[in-house]
Amino acid sequence: MATVTASHIVSRSSLVSSHGSEIKANLTQIGSRSQSMSHSGLRSLNMADKLKMRAQAFARKSVKKAYATGNDNSGKIVCLQGGMTVIFVATEVAPWSKTGGLGDVIGGLPPAMAARGHRVMTISPRFDQYKDAWDTHLSVQIQVGDRVETVRYFHCYKRGVDRVFVDHPMFLEKVWGKTGSKIYGPTAGEDYQDNQLRFSLFCLAALEAPRVLSLDSSECFSGPYGEDVVFVANDWHTALLPCYLKSLYQSRGIFMNAKVAFCIHNIAYQGRFAFSDFSLLNLPDRFKSSFDFMDGYDKPVKGRKLNWLKAGILESHMVFTVSPYYAQELVSGVEKGVELDSYIRKTGITGITNGMDVQEWNPATDKYTGIKI
Repeated sequence: MATVTASHIVSRSSLVSSHGSEIKANLTQIGSRSQSMSHSGLRSLNMADKLKMRAQAFARKSVKKAYATGNDNSGKIVCLQGGMTVIFVATEVAPWSKTGGLGDVIGGLPPAMAARGHRVMTISPRFDQYKDAWDTHLSVQIQVGDRVETVRYFHCYKRGVDRVFVDHPMFLEKVWGKTGSKIYGPTAGEDYQDNQLRFSLFCLAALEAPRVLSLDSSECFSGPYGEDVVFVANDWHTALLPCYLKSLYQSRGIFMNAKVAFCIHNIAYQGRFAFSDFSLLNLPDRFKSSFDFMDGYDKPVKGRKLNWLKAGILESHMVFTVSPYYAQELVSGVEKGVELDSYIRKTGITGITNGMDVQEWNPATDKYTGIKI
């Protein structure tokens, strides 16, 4: 069993075996803050953008051809040298768990990237007894709040992607298959009281996965993903990932080449909590300013608050969202930026148009349509 000490660093005693081009064009720029920014916070056009536009045009032609013929090219895995190692971290992944568009993106985008030769993993909580995901028999101990918790990893390999599920009673016992309604709270509009502990545990477990899991299902890749990776964090539930990456790993010479790209799917959900809860996160005081937030609302408490989404925006290496138009909205003002517009203008943001999984959404083969098109 691997163990996380009080300082969260894991000593591993065993290893266990067990749509895309547009994203790549943007992720390869992570870590470079030298790109020019316009006054609005949106990046001005540069050479990387011109290359991206060419890639977009090629991708659009490929998707149109696949859509017209009913062929899904994402099922064909291409083994390339020099591809990226990308890890998507999200609380939802279709078809295993889904409440909305986040689950669809994490279900459909990773296979498209794998089809282009990248090594891709997704990490999400195990909310049910997924029949196609098997226990890796690897567990790690992680400190959350003032206690140490043991998590296990389940795994399956589908359409070129390693699907990893973090197993812990805070996920499985609370939800138990009700992934359309109980992921975030017992009823609609009500949050679980321990959501901060649930999702801080999830972020820590996600950071350990590429180091401790040795996966060999792919014909192109085998072994641990290692430390030279790009984490794609999604929405406020994963906002602690860049904070823990810096404070627990990079401060000790681990994951030195790793980067975090933070994707905003819906800025209205920000993860606001009482500021007095900061000690539960086990982060150094230097991160307090990234979470510090004031608003005029009384929920969850009146006055000063923690804002997880704000911290994710400020601490990640790159911020992007689901369309160019939404990126413009988020920096347009307080109303559409939901009080985070000034921070997004500071970091800059890139809008990447959501793609469509032509295998899942194909009117020529869709079992739910009476007339095939």
